Amino acid sequence: MATDKLRKELLEEEKRLKEKVEKRYGKSVEELYREREKRIYDAMQLKTPDRVPVIFFDMPLYACKYAGLPYSAAYYDAPAWRAAFKKMFVDIGPDGWAVAGRESGAALEATGTNFTQWPGGNLPPDVGNQVIEQEFMKEDEYDHFLADPSDFIVRVWLPRVYDSLKPLAKLPPLMNLRTNIDMVSAIFASDDFAQLAKAMKKAGEATIKWNKEMGQMDVEMAGLGFPNTLPFGGVQPPFSDFSNNFRTYKGVVMDMFRRPEKLKAALNKLTEYRIATAAPAVKKEGKPTLGSAAEPHRVSDEFMSKKQFEEFVWPYWKKSIEATLNLGYDIVWMFFEGRRDNQLEYFADFPKGSLLIFLESTDIFRAKEILGNRVCLMGNVPLSMLRVGSPQDVDEYCKKLIKICGKGGGFILANGGGVYNAKPENIKAMVDAAEKYGWY
Repeated sequence: MATDKLRKELLEEEKRLKEKVEKRYGKSVEELYREREKRIYDAMQLKTPDRVPVIFFDMPLYACKYAGLPYSAAYYDAPAWRAAFKKMFVDIGPDGWAVAGRESGAALEATGTNFTQWPGGNLPPDVGNQVIEQEFMKEDEYDHFLADPSDFIVRVWLPRVYDSLKPLAKLPPLMNLRTNIDMVSAIFASDDFAQLAKAMKKAGEATIKWNKEMGQMDVEMAGLGFPNTLPFGGVQPPFSDFSNNFRTYKGVVMDMFRRPEKLKAALNKLTEYRIATAAPAVKKEGKPTLGSAAEPHRVSDEFMSKKQFEEFVWPYWKKSIEATLNLGYDIVWMFFEGRRDNQLEYFADFPKGSLLIFLESTDIFRAKEILGNRVCLMGNVPLSMLRVGSPQDVDEYCKKLIKICGKGGGFILANGGGVYNAKPENIKAMVDAAEKYGWY
């Protein structure tokens, strides 16, 4: 937790941030918001904005580091974290943001999660969050999953992922219930289910309290002139999620060779379900609607061959992108973690201006050659450079990015992924580079 003195200083400074912004720019926060939002949307739509926009992506924990808070504040001290996040943006002044906030640490504790490790909970306060990858779905359980995914998730998957939900394994198959609720009434009267209800009540109350303390970050950041830029709707393709949360990557790789048809059937089942339950885009006059259809993890060039990508990833990813566009979304956003140099050509056939691709380690200059007149590119200042490089290193790299990738518009400057730690002067150098070199 923050020291009392630091916490008090952050909360007091938070009250003066709007005044600080308007004094610095000589404009109202409303004017700044409109300028920045237009700049970002113009770039996304392959128009030529007044300047290359710069966005901070996934920096909730870096906000702690920036303000002198432990990482645990992002899970246990919402008011202090919120003030730190706002301070970082006001001090450095990018055009927009994406990803803010973490879960309630108290809620995570109540669930007894076997998946997540977080600072201040089951990790020290200054260690970033981690995932404990486990086979929550075993190799011989495909038939159960395919026969009834909901039953598998409720009675098998959830009890393995969360200790507090272990009693769910005692339920009869969900398809057998129908009107025979008396079959399970005695189970719900047991001490095990009483403890489950108690844990879920505790987790729910902690979440409600946390959400209230966190406030509406979209609204609060907009009140300082910073638009949130990335979406939540759309159809998510299945491979990253299935490998992360069910079979693990090692398990999925084994399945590619031992039971490829079962794996494909599971991926297809998830894809069809997500398409069937996805919500259509909500249109706003004068603004493009953004959806997401991202395969962020485990499908990069480092993890699989082009043949494996074509067989186990691309069919479901392509279908998810097409479904997102068919739902009325104007632009589909995707995050490419790792290197995707072997995948770029697959995205050249979608309608011009319909994709926004955020690149981490992919050769972004080659991506500009292949996709630059059809796709908005975002990225990709290396996290290593921001951590150990110099402001001059950052300035020179951003200058090159802007000169090559910013040519003709359709480019957004951003850090190459989630930042936990970096030199503040390097983060500022990224924003300053856009101000120096990014004007059209």
